[in-house]
Amino acid sequence: MVLAFPLESIHQNAFGAAEATHCAGDQGKYWEMHERLFSNQRALAASDLPAHAQALGLDVEKFQQCLDSHKYQEQIRKDIQEGQQAGVTGTPAFFLGLTDPNSGKVKTLQVVKGAQPYENFKNTIDSLLAAPQ
Repeated sequence: MVLAFPLESIHQNAFGAAEATHCAGDQGKYWEMHERLFSNQRALAASDLPAHAQALGLDVEKFQQCLDSHKYQEQIRKDIQEGQQAGVTGTPAFFLGLTDPNSGKVKTLQVVKGAQPYENFKNTIDSLLAAPQ
């Protein structure tokens, strides 16, 4: 599961960028927009977003209507609240755990904070897999 956690306190355009990814998702291009915005972090103002949508081949008018309506504002605020309740203080944050087969709920066993090298993830996952259940 991916939750939006825009860091508005350090990036004034973070929330709008989060909305843009969701609006691009309406047209099947969530991850493409996500990657484009991360690759162009100096061009995240509201006025820049339609050009990103056009570059991805989106219907720019529908994309802009989605942004203007703030369709995903409530969902993003909910994601931020959930993240804060789970102890997220920055991005990225990864929760590794097991799914209870009866309830479908995930029990978090380990939290990996920050951008970490592959080896850190591998070692953490290997240790979780080796632990007695």
